[in-house]
Amino acid sequence: MSNSSRFEAIIFDFDGVLADSTHIKTTAFRSVYKQYGDSVVDAVVAYHAAHEGISRVVKIKHCHKEYLGIDLDDQALAEVVSTYQDIVETKVIECDWIEGARELLDSVYQKIPLFVASGTPQDELRRIVDARGMSHYFTETRGSPDKKDVIVRDVAIRFGFNPTNALFLGDAMTDYHAAMACNCPFIGVVAHDRENPFPENSQTVENLLFIAELL
Repeated sequence: MSNSSRFEAIIFDFDGVLADSTHIKTTAFRSVYKQYGDSVVDAVVAYHAAHEGISRVVKIKHCHKEYLGIDLDDQALAEVVSTYQDIVETKVIECDWIEGARELLDSVYQKIPLFVASGTPQDELRRIVDARGMSHYFTETRGSPDKKDVIVRDVAIRFGFNPTNALFLGDAMTDYHAAMACNCPFIGVVAHDRENPFPENSQTVENLLFIAELL
């Protein structure tokens, strides 16, 4: 990638950008809420889809209150979150890469610093990244509870780059909003079978196979 110096850093979301795991998270929400009936499941899945990239803790607390009338206390919330985690972690470790992701990481990780900013809880995310053999690619891997714009500003300060010169690659509006809040250039990753959630003038790709040509 001869022109990689155009950017000082690249920030990646994880699910749907590096790992083909978005469907795993959706299936997990269906599983957690199936005991409450189809109408609740449909509402939960719709909320999840509209708020991809936000912490599961926030989503579960909201969905219980909004669709079940249950205000979860900390212990009950932790139990539901643990059930969800048990469903997803191993499957995300074992799922396929997004096409071109491994090749992109191989081509750039020794040239500029790379970061992950994800809505997955940080400890779990780091276990997944390590188990998938990806840790060496990233200067830092960050997850929730910190929001993505907070993560971007923090790593920019600590690792000495300007966010306006850092590319953000994401597949959800959460990623887009974080990039805009930090004035980061943004490219949306939109799989061929998914609806494009981004504003009309946004630059998008179906996968990371040819992303180097856009950098």
